[in-house]
Amino acid sequence: MASDREVEIKFQIDDIEALTARLQEAGFRQVTPRTHELNTLYDQRGKLRRRGALLRLRQYGQQWILTYKDKNKATSGRHKSRREIETRVEDGAAAARIIEALGLKPSFSYEKYRSEWTDGKGHVVLDETPIGNYGEIEGPPDWIDATAERLEIAPDRYITLSYAELFLAWKRKSRSKAQHMLFSTL
Repeated sequence: MASDREVEIKFQIDDIEALTARLQEAGFRQVTPRTHELNTLYDQRGKLRRRGALLRLRQYGQQWILTYKDKNKATSGRHKSRREIETRVEDGAAAARIIEALGLKPSFSYEKYRSEWTDGKGHVVLDETPIGNYGEIEGPPDWIDATAERLEIAPDRYITLSYAELFLAWKRKSRSKAQHMLFSTL
């Protein structure tokens, strides 16, 4: 039975090649090579955001994925935990038109290059974004902590912010006027 619960942490990557070597040494295998990913969040005048929810349409290489997330029964602590429901979509452009026909509009877009790794128990992803390189470790909380330790990531480096929140913090710090986290605009 599939779980609708996402548990993860992010961390900033200082040296992507060194982290890749540590993943290989720790027995992880790459499931997806470096692939371009474009994400569009949809909202209706901020209604979803105010509830702590999001609707995302993602193009990952040739795949399209529709995702709903919210803070339903979120747990506090050093890991981000929230409900996540997602499904593959055959035609991303048609899905976008359906979403917009329901009254939701694109509110934020962000892109990255992502590679995915697994040891069979959870996933580690490496994201190259316009605002820096980040990793995510997703799986059971104890596995996340053990994996972080194996990869030499201390708990004080855990980040539980979303990419939208990281982008807003980056904008404040850099004083950028950019509205979206896209390579072409930063």
